[in-house]
Amino acid sequence: MKEKVTLNVKEQKRLLVLNEILAGRMTGQEAAEMLGLSLRHTRRLIAAYRKEGAAVLAHGNRGKRSPRRTPEAVEKEIVALAKGLYHDYNTCHFTEELEERHGITISSSTVRRVRQRHGLPSPRKRRVPRHRRRRERYPQAGMLLQVDGSKHDWLEGRGPWITLHAAIDDATNEVPWAVFREEEDATGYALLVHHISQTHGLPLALYADRHNIFQSPKKPTLEEQLKGLEPRSHLGRLLDEMDIHIIEARSPQAKGRVERLFGTLQDRLVKELRRDDASTLEEANVVLRNYLPRFNRRFLKPAAKPGSAYRPSLTQAEANARICFTYWRTVTRDHTISLFGITLLLPDLPASLNLAGRRVELRHRMDGRLAVVYQGEVRCLLQPAQLVPPRLEQFDPAPQHLAPHIPKAVVISQTPTNGTGAKPLKLPAKPDYNHPWRRQGRAAFRRRQQLEEQNQQEGS
Repeated sequence: MKEKVTLNVKEQKRLLVLNEILAGRMTGQEAAEMLGLSLRHTRRLIAAYRKEGAAVLAHGNRGKRSPRRTPEAVEKEIVALAKGLYHDYNTCHFTEELEERHGITISSSTVRRVRQRHGLPSPRKRRVPRHRRRRERYPQAGMLLQVDGSKHDWLEGRGPWITLHAAIDDATNEVPWAVFREEEDATGYALLVHHISQTHGLPLALYADRHNIFQSPKKPTLEEQLKGLEPRSHLGRLLDEMDIHIIEARSPQAKGRVERLFGTLQDRLVKELRRDDASTLEEANVVLRNYLPRFNRRFLKPAAKPGSAYRPSLTQAEANARICFTYWRTVTRDHTISLFGITLLLPDLPASLNLAGRRVELRHRMDGRLAVVYQGEVRCLLQPAQLVPPRLEQFDPAPQHLAPHIPKAVVISQTPTNGTGAKPLKLPAKPDYNHPWRRQGRAAFRRRQQLEEQNQQEGS
């Protein structure tokens, strides 16, 4: 006789049918059809029920441990790792780390049950998503890249807060490039385009928020409105020249793919930075470059349409020449120009290329150099040391393309000296709005307007 066991609902229904057979109110064929069993198996159940009672309806393995259960030694190791090094890892990430770094191949559902059994739930709780109309992915890689910046405590107190600039392909979930910067700035996004243009090619469009980096806050003047022009930021003009369309997102949910990317990286990349003990911006970028291939192998999805919509990739020389920030300046009589409050001396040029008094174009490239362009031709190149004062960070011409942030203002201008110890050139101070000179000029302007109106009235 089997021990007393508790029957589940299915087994209790079978018991009722068997009692009907024994009472003579149902035939074996009718019982087989009702139970969904064969007549032969139904007769076996009736015979066993008559001999041993209702306990025969319970499964024979009930109460026994499965032979495929997780070994106790492995379970203890998982619990020890979950309490120690991986205490803040979610279940999926923890499962991947067990297989990759510890050689423990186990399903995430088993890891979840082990953690719950020992009171170690996942630190990231799953929330019920709100209903939104899902936008279909673009069908081909390179048609749309979502870009954004995330300022976060990536170094967990070992260093300053830094900002991650990243791009993700809307069709494949690939992260073609990402870079850490001190702040979210136009240079960070320009570096993304600069690197992607060489490794993948130029994308067709970027999906970004309505930050002033992408669009100018200035309102168009009447003349610009008549010409159909709009004020553009430095990055906006750069993308226009590269024929890359900017799509403005009206809400964070609209560019949810890149927002979810940052949520994943703030969980996984932070732990990689912790593992390598990164504490500076440069060390964080090294860890990031090594981690991106692993991240793409894990989360890459096939595009709906094969092939690539990226335009042909650029060489490094072409990318340096085309992807740059442009400024216009007038060369002074002593062959100097001023940029960011810094006075720069142009190198010696032939007499036929005298640029004094000329309006020249300055192109600040992503490799840190400054190209002086006149009449569409590059006349000279200024090195980063000539452009950035020594107290500011210098550009590292390594393949990672970490150009320095372009300073917005420098208090003390830097004038090249010829070893004579000449003092720096001081910029002229502009008079205040209520200065007597300005008041006199405005009064004279109003008098001229009044005289012109009187002459017009008399003439009419």
